[in-house]
Formats: sequence, structure tokens, C-alpha cells
Amino acid sequence: MTQRRLSYMDTREILRRLREKHSDRQIARDMKINRRTVQRYHEWAKAEGLLAAGGELPDHAQLAARLPVENPPAQNQSSAEGYRQEIEAWLKQKVRVSAMYARLKERGYGGSYSSVLRLTRRIDPKTPEAVVRVETEPGEELQVDFGYAGLMRDAEGNLRKTWLFVATLSWSRHAYVEFVTDQSIGTWLNCHCHTLEYFGGVPGRIVIDNLKAGITRAVWDDPQLQMAYRECAEHYGFLVQPCRPYTPQHKGKVERGVDYVKGNFLGGRGEMNLAQANREVREWCLGAAGSRIHGTTKEQPLECFTQVEQIRLKPLPVSAYDQALWKKNKLHRDCHVVFEGSYYSAPFRLIGQRLWICAGTCQLRTHERAGRPGERHTHRNHLPPEKIPGLERTRPALLEQAHRVGNATQQVVELLFADPALDRLHQAGRLLRLQEKHSAARLEAACQRALTFGDPSYMTVKRILTQRLEQEPAPIPVELPPALVFVRQPNELVGDLAEVTSWN
Repeated sequence: MTQRRLSYMDTREILRRLREKHSDRQIARDMKINRRTVQRYHEWAKAEGLLAAGGELPDHAQLAARLPVENPPAQNQSSAEGYRQEIEAWLKQKVRVSAMYARLKERGYGGSYSSVLRLTRRIDPKTPEAVVRVETEPGEELQVDFGYAGLMRDAEGNLRKTWLFVATLSWSRHAYVEFVTDQSIGTWLNCHCHTLEYFGGVPGRIVIDNLKAGITRAVWDDPQLQMAYRECAEHYGFLVQPCRPYTPQHKGKVERGVDYVKGNFLGGRGEMNLAQANREVREWCLGAAGSRIHGTTKEQPLECFTQVEQIRLKPLPVSAYDQALWKKNKLHRDCHVVFEGSYYSAPFRLIGQRLWICAGTCQLRTHERAGRPGERHTHRNHLPPEKIPGLERTRPALLEQAHRVGNATQQVVELLFADPALDRLHQAGRLLRLQEKHSAARLEAACQRALTFGDPSYMTVKRILTQRLEQEPAPIPVELPPALVFVRQPNELVGDLAEVTSWN
């Protein structure tokens, strides 16, 4: 027998059944073994004289001695063996096996992921590391984490990727679960607020993973909290304890909780909508999950929470946290920063610098919050003073400005705007700016002189002011003598000559 070898227990069972005259087919069907395997053992037992009726079956030691010694199958070379040097170098760099497999596939490797994994274990065998279970006091610690939950339908009926947010109290194992469609900073903060309201108190610390919504710099020696998350922690009065990078086992209680929700609440339910899932999972946390006997504590989580842990939590603040999102963006040349697709002004002297943006639910510290992407919110004092007149250069604004200068200036501007083909907004603006250099009174006098001469253009008014012609007296109108009138008509004077010319 050089193929599959059965265990001693299965071998004895086959011998017992063969002695009772069971067929090979029946034995194979009952024991879920290939019929050819049963046939091989049948032939071996017959040759060894083990099928004789009566007598006891050999014990395990005797049976092992009588089974033929099989040559171990030849060890095939790993399909990843040709890349051993690269794999050894990656192991020194602590590259993950999944990344190794992806890089090898890019180089033409056609083997399986399992082959790469087995080779890495042969190259760098790991000795199981002893662990120590860390237990906490009631109300001392809360662990939180996200886990992928599959597709659910949103309020509009569209299928969306969803994640489950799980928060587990480390002492009682009582949990809060919420399904969300993203892992953004806003969702992260909302889930924390909902969790603390659900428990009715605040734990001493919250243990988190190094996701970007909570930690901006995942360094074990000096982690950096996201600004909004820091404000949230200060508002409620809990400490944040990030796990060491790449060590999710440091928050194993909530990791196990995520698996429990997936396997028990979501398992076999089929398609759900988001609102339904959040409604039913709340009932499930207070029902089936809360009243079960926990595998580690051997107690009911909800009972432990209500009788012991809840009163050990710190009280909630009077008001809920007003979610503030912090983001750092560059101030562009147009004196605006971009936040969530909308534009907000900041002082022009900071152009090119990266500014912190703090956005609450209704406003950004100095601006009202935009209602939709693409909105532009601008404070005039954030813009360069010399650029503001250009923004105010509209027809109504220029007409109002001209009216304040005088009637003649207003008439000139109206005549400029009356051009049916050419937009003279620019010329009208430049004309009104002449008062900054020459005064409003002189501009009014120059416009009056331009109207008098019937040439109300920007260049004429500018020339009048430059040459100080507006101070010259108005011209005296001259009356011309009446035009000469012939007493006789021209045809009477040249009639005879015209006839002679015609005859010739």
C-alpha cells in the first residue's frame, strides 16, 4: 500500500466490518472512504489472515507491526524555490508574505500563495510566543475597531459597502455595534459619541488601532492623535491608547467581538438595508449577545454591565461633543483653501502656507459651513486691498459711484454703457478712478466739458484733466451768416450751352 494510509482506528473498523461480511461498497459509503482504499485494505487483511472468524482483533501495537512499512513520498521542490534569495532578503526587511507574493507575480511567478508561505516558514521558522492575558477593572477600558460587513442597501436603495463599528467594554464584554458606510473622521467621531451615550458613561481609556481617523502618526514611541479626536477625548475625559503598529492582538477582546458579530448576527441573514441592520443589531446586543454566557468570563455581559460596570463609568458631560474636523491644506493664490470640495478665504499674507482648518457642524471658525461642494465663502478683508475694486466693478456699482461724483459724470458713464456692441465696463471703471488722482470735482468738470464738445470718451476726459482744460472758459457759440442763394436756377444759366452740347 503506497497511497493513502488510514489511522489505526479506521483500520480496525474496516477489519471489524470485513469480518461481519460487509461489502467494500457499504464500508466505503458508511465510513466515507474511497472504495479503492477499502479494497486495498481488504486484500492486505486477507493476505495477513486477519479475516478469519472468531478470535480478537490485534491491538494497536500488533496492528502497527503488521502493517507494511511505506516509503515516505518524495518531497517536491517548492515552486517558489527559484526566488529564495529574494524571499530571504524580504524576510530581513520584514515584508509581509502577501506583498512578497504580489511582487513575485509581477516577476512572472505562477505558483500559489501557499507555496510562498510554506517556503518562508522553512526559511524562518517561528517559535510560538507565550502570551499573557491582560484583565482590567470595571469601567477602566473600552476597545473599539472596524470590520468589513459586506454590501447593504442605503436609504435610496443603492447597494453600498458597509463596515461594522464594534466597541467592547473589557471587563464585562458588553458591546455596542453600529453599521456605517465609511471610516472617515466624521463617522469615527459619531460612532464614539453614540457608543458613550449607549453605555451612559465614559471609560477611563479607549484602546484603538492605528487608523488614520484616530492617529495621524502611527509611531509606538510618539503617536500623534488626530486633532478632532483629541478634542473629543478632552471633551468626554477619556484617554486614548493606540496599539503597537501591526499588533491587533493587543485589543483582542474587540477583535473577537468583531468576529462574533459577523458569525452570529450577520451569518445567514442575507441582504439587509442599513437602517434595518442598525435597528436589529441594537436589539441583538441587548438580547442574544448580552444574555449569552461569555466563553471567557462565564458570565452574562449585560448583567455584569448593569450590576457592576455601569456605575464605575465616569458621567457624561452636560452637552454632547460638537464634532469638529481638523484638516491641513494649502492657501492658494486666489486666497482660498479647499475643504470638502468648497472654498473658504484666508488672509492673503499667508498664501503658499499650509493652514489648519477647523470645521464644526455649522461653521468653519470664521465662515459659515458650505451646504454643497463648489460653494465659495469670501471675507473681503482677506483679499489684497488693491484687488478689491476689481471685484466691485459692476454696472450698478459704477453707476452709483458716478452719481455720487456728479450729474455730468453719471451722463458720461451712461453713454459709455449705451454702446450696443462694445462692453465699456472697463473704460467706465478707469474713468471713475481718475478722481483718485485729480479729485471728484475736477472729474465732474472734465466730464461736463467733454459733453459740451460732444466727445464723452475716457481718453477725452483724461486729456482734459491732464492738460487742465476743465479750467478753461466754455467756448462762445459763433453764428454763421446764412448760406448764399442764387436768384436764378442753374439750368437757366447753362440751358443754351446744354442744348448746343446735346446737338453736337
